[in-house]
Amino acid sequence: MKIITLKEEDFDAFAKKHKYKNPYQTSNYGKVMTTEGYNYHFLGFINNSNELIGATMLIYKPIFLSYKFAFAPYGFLIDYTNSDLIEELTLKLKKLLFKQKFIYIKMNPLIHCTERRMNGKMVSYNPEINDILEILQKNNYIHHGFNRFFENNKPRWIALTKLLTSNDKLYNQLSKNVRNKINKANNCGIEIYQGTKEDLNTLYEFIKRKQKKSLKYYQSIIENYHGDAEIYLAHINTTKYIKKSQELYEKELNKNDELNQQLQKNVGNRINITKLVNRKMESDKLLNIYHENLSNASYLFQNHPEGITIGGCLIIRYDKGIHLIIEGFDEEYRNYNCNYLLKWELMKKFNNEGYNFFNLNGISGEFNEKNKYSGLNEMKLGYNASAIEYIGEFDLIINKTMYNMYKKKKSKK
Repeated sequence: MKIITLKEEDFDAFAKKHKYKNPYQTSNYGKVMTTEGYNYHFLGFINNSNELIGATMLIYKPIFLSYKFAFAPYGFLIDYTNSDLIEELTLKLKKLLFKQKFIYIKMNPLIHCTERRMNGKMVSYNPEINDILEILQKNNYIHHGFNRFFENNKPRWIALTKLLTSNDKLYNQLSKNVRNKINKANNCGIEIYQGTKEDLNTLYEFIKRKQKKSLKYYQSIIENYHGDAEIYLAHINTTKYIKKSQELYEKELNKNDELNQQLQKNVGNRINITKLVNRKMESDKLLNIYHENLSNASYLFQNHPEGITIGGCLIIRYDKGIHLIIEGFDEEYRNYNCNYLLKWELMKKFNNEGYNFFNLNGISGEFNEKNKYSGLNEMKLGYNASAIEYIGEFDLIINKTMYNMYKKKKSKK
């Protein structure tokens, strides 16, 4: 086997056809990460017949003295079940990178362990996972464990909704909570529209506190993924909000009046009275909610007659899937549930366009005990999403002496 430098176009062509293809093992992502202080390089793995049997993009930067750290986003594009390949590749890669003053490589292969339902019940299991783990550990890849939260560079658990069915069926498969939030957002006059690169500043205000990424980083995503990176925004149409609130209030008011009349007619009927009182109490609650919504709608219309943008997201189209990169909203308008409607409208749109799945990004792997990510799981998995578990992160030490020195220095900080 030989390790060679690949041209950008040759790497991208190979990566697009590989089993583990993903939007991060691309030249696009390498260019994006230059905004974070990284360089990038494409390596190809050639067998004795001069065939390209594997490749990887490494992003790297200096971390200690003149020594460097490298990261292979979602791992090398290779056959992880081939123990001879892994052994030979690892030895040659370590020898090459040692000369180039690398301390270690981090990677997180896109290898599925399990697929689970919302309650954590296993749907499927990768029978090769134990063999792959054994092969990697035998070749001195240090596994960071099967962690359940967000300890890794990239999430080890994601929520993924499968598309390619009717939108009506998709909607019926959503959890009751998600459907309720979508309906509430619609009742608030929220509309979803596609933005342009000029809207990135608006989106950034909603997402800048979620990750330690600069505006320049997101600008680079828009530029380097070209038309495959898209911005979507959630906007309250205040005129529509007033109209909808007025309709709901008047409809419930008429229903409430009818219930009052029925109560008067059934004074002596104990069975009917109990049922009617319960329905009247429920109607009273709704009437109060719709009245408050009407007041809010009037206030917003007076202050924002042109409407107001309250949230948004950035997605990347890649291969046959949609990847939610980041989303956010104005906390002042949290109760308007724009993030629920935003994801649903995008699912409908891309389902109509023939995409296979919608990757909702990271969740936790804890399904039984309440934790600070339980709400995140409930929301994302509520879109009839599967919980997909990956194998996790590995470190391959290139220079043990420098690695120990670097870790010792880091622990003192």
